[in-house]
Amino acid sequence: MIEVQSVSKRFGDIQALSDVSFRVGTGEVVGFLGPNGAGKTTLLRMLSTYFVPDSGQVRVAGFDTRTQALEVRQALGFLAEHNALYEGMRVRAWLEFCARARGLSGTALASREAWVVERCQLESVLSQRIGTCSKGFRQRIGLAAALIHDPKAIALDEPTHGLDPLQVASFRTFVRSLAVGRSILFSSHIVSEVASISDRIVFLHRGRVLVDEPVAELERAARARGADLERELFARVEASDRSGSGTKVRA
Repeated sequence: MIEVQSVSKRFGDIQALSDVSFRVGTGEVVGFLGPNGAGKTTLLRMLSTYFVPDSGQVRVAGFDTRTQALEVRQALGFLAEHNALYEGMRVRAWLEFCARARGLSGTALASREAWVVERCQLESVLSQRIGTCSKGFRQRIGLAAALIHDPKAIALDEPTHGLDPLQVASFRTFVRSLAVGRSILFSSHIVSEVASISDRIVFLHRGRVLVDEPVAELERAARARGADLERELFARVEASDRSGSGTKVRA
């Protein structure tokens, strides 16, 4: 489970997050949306323990990111938007390195490596150096590294970046299958992609939670106004800006 409770974060004169609260339950995929500068990256970095809140609390699988950072890192699989890989390493060696860094060895390492290789479709590039792999393969390699320790919570930041349409469709199915027994936060700029994979959408605007609703309810609201989901979310943003409140509204 991922829990964010009354979290605020400031960088100098910039209030990045203001009293943000939401949760991602076990077995749930939550889409994480918002315009540039809304605070999504700041929140994701808090999940990874790179940042800590000025106030409030972030918990992953029951562990506090401020006081139990090592336990959080063990429980979390994190794929950053800018996928950092050791380009000179061969794919198999990289996966083994990531597994050992997570404390895996012996049969447990072999089993998890085989699982991520099969699920992320990496068989054909295992002997290649990462720097020679295509952008799509590099994204899958990063995902495999994020999953190799069988995390209970997963945070994905623009995970389909660089994938072709067939790979994107396959990835959506894959993510849904991962949700069994896990909590998944799926960040993307593509509303239709998030809607196709998520149970609920959390939409940040100006550092606050503007929308936290099931996808089905948002789609019904959109149909009622003769719009699509993207237009519905834009209408919520416009209504919030008109009110000047920055809090949850129904346009």
